[in-house]
Amino acid sequence: MAEHSRRFAVGYALAPKKQQSFIQASLVELARERGIDLVPIDTTLPLANQGPFDCVLHKLYGEEWKAQLEDFVDKNPGVSIVDPPLAIERLHNRISMLQVVSELEIPQERETFGIPSQVVIYDSGALSNSGVVGALRFPVIAKPLVADGSAKSHKMALVFQRDGLLKLKPPLVLQEFVNHGGVIFKVYVVGDYVQCVKRKSLPDVSEEKLECSEGSMTFSQVSNLTAQDSLESEYSVHLEEAEMPPLSFITDIARGLKRAMGLHLFNFDVIRDVKAGNRYLVIDINYFPGYAKMPFYEKALTDFFWDIVHENKVPDSGGLAAGNNDKGSKHLVANHCMITEDVETVG
Repeated sequence: MAEHSRRFAVGYALAPKKQQSFIQASLVELARERGIDLVPIDTTLPLANQGPFDCVLHKLYGEEWKAQLEDFVDKNPGVSIVDPPLAIERLHNRISMLQVVSELEIPQERETFGIPSQVVIYDSGALSNSGVVGALRFPVIAKPLVADGSAKSHKMALVFQRDGLLKLKPPLVLQEFVNHGGVIFKVYVVGDYVQCVKRKSLPDVSEEKLECSEGSMTFSQVSNLTAQDSLESEYSVHLEEAEMPPLSFITDIARGLKRAMGLHLFNFDVIRDVKAGNRYLVIDINYFPGYAKMPFYEKALTDFFWDIVHENKVPDSGGLAAGNNDKGSKHLVANHCMITEDVETVG
C-alpha cells in the first residue's frame, strides 16, 4: 500500500516561453492524477540544493547549467536527467544533426529514406565558388548552421538562382529543395511513443517558375510560407488527401534516431519526394519541440514520466538518462492524422 501512495516529483527547468507553452494545466492535472508532481526548478538557486526529484526535465543551455547538472548527478546518481546536454548539442548543428540519419541501419524495402543533398558554407567566398556549390541543383534552402532555437536560427531563404546566394551570410547550410507536394510530416517522439501529423509546407517549384524567379525568398518556418503566397494556394488544397507515411516505417526511423542520438524528446520533419513516391527525406530534427501542438500530448508525456520514474527502480537502469536503456519501457505508438495551418513554434 505504501508503494501505491508514494508520489513522484519531476523537476522541470525551462525557459519562460517554453514553460508557458508546455506546462499547461491539463498536463499538470493529468500527471497529478497519476501520482506525479511537476515541480518548477528555481534556476537562480543551485540545482543540487533543490528537490528531491525522481527525474529532471530540462531545456536550458550554457556551461553554467551543464555544470549544475553534472554536480546534481554526482550527488543524485539514481535520478534520470532528460536529456543529456552532450546528446542535445548534436542537434544544434545542422550538419551533425542530419548525419545521424545516414548512420541508421533500417531495412529499406518498399519505402526508402535519406536526407537532401547539402553543403556547409563557412565563408562568403565559397558562395561564388562553383566547385563548392556547383553540385547542388536549384532551388536550394539556405539555413543557419546553428540550430539553437533562437529567432536567428529560424531565418531561412529559398534561393532560386546562383546569384541569390551572394546576399547570404555564412556560416550556413545549403540544402537542395525537393518538391514534396506542399506537405510536410512532423513526427513527434516521446520516449517510445511516436505520433505523425501533416501540415502545409513550401509549395512545389516548377521548372517554369524556377526559370522566371530571381534572388531568394525569406521565411522563418517551413509550414507558414504557403499562407503568405496566395498564388501558390493550389499546392496546399490536397493536404487532406495527402497519404500518411507507413506507420511502421516512420516508427522504425523514430526508434533508430532515439537509439543513435540518446534522446527521449524530439521531433523530426519528413517530406515525400514527388518524383519517387516511396522516397522520404528527413530535413530537420528538433529537441524538445512544441509538444502542446501535438494531439493528446498530455497523455503521451504523462505516460513517459510514469515510465521514467518507475524504471528508476529497475537495477542497473542508470543508463536510461543517456537514452541507451529501453528495458521495461512500454512501446506506445500512435498515428494521428492532424491537419493544421498553425505555424510551428520551436521553443
